[in-house]
Amino acid sequence: MEHSHQSVFITGASSGIGWQLANDYAEKGYLVYACGRSEAKLHSLQAGRENIVPLSFDVTDREAVAQAFSKIEQVPTLWIVNAGDCEYIDEGVIDAALIERVITVNVMGTVNVLEQMQTRLSSEHHVVVVSSIAGELALPRAEAYGASKAAVTYLVRTLQLDWKNKGVAISCVFPGFVKTPLTDKNDFDMPMMVSVEEASNAIQNGIVKRSAYIYFPKRFTWTLRLVGILPYGLQTKLVTRLLNKS
Repeated sequence: MEHSHQSVFITGASSGIGWQLANDYAEKGYLVYACGRSEAKLHSLQAGRENIVPLSFDVTDREAVAQAFSKIEQVPTLWIVNAGDCEYIDEGVIDAALIERVITVNVMGTVNVLEQMQTRLSSEHHVVVVSSIAGELALPRAEAYGASKAAVTYLVRTLQLDWKNKGVAISCVFPGFVKTPLTDKNDFDMPMMVSVEEASNAIQNGIVKRSAYIYFPKRFTWTLRLVGILPYGLQTKLVTRLLNKS
């Protein structure tokens, strides 16, 4: 199938899932607008390929986001909002500056991109926002990250209602643990972790199917989802019991 006439916009493309998605879509012949903070990493991703256009900016800088969007010459039909960050709270000690950093990147960074995107959307477009299964269940040390991803999920679900009349497809992605520079920093067990290649394939498959919700790896995310539908009190007891066993 010929994809050369299609273009895709991807944030967080300088590493991890975003890098892999940008590379995979470029290999398929898409024109890829690869966005990230590191100009050097984006040029390394580009590697002389004419169908990768690097756009270096910080998603938390509203003006920089607007300037980057002004450089888009061929309006993408696929938009992947993937940029995010993770920091953990230790011993339940609230660190307001840490929480602000995570919320600013994960929530406001997403909002800044969506704001600029909205005037460029039409009925054949597909918007994909990467959240996390961590936002579905209260987990230790995840006060900042989990809260930010729960907010992202709520935002996407609401847009699915409010943008319905636009005819724009909107998907929310719920990854489990994926081996990236972010998870490389983690000092705890990460069950059923998948590679960025597996993550990219799962997202691409969900996009092809126009799935409203994309979960992977299936067994891990479905387990957490099942726990997540229990009453909060039972969730807390179950998570506490599992942690005490580990």
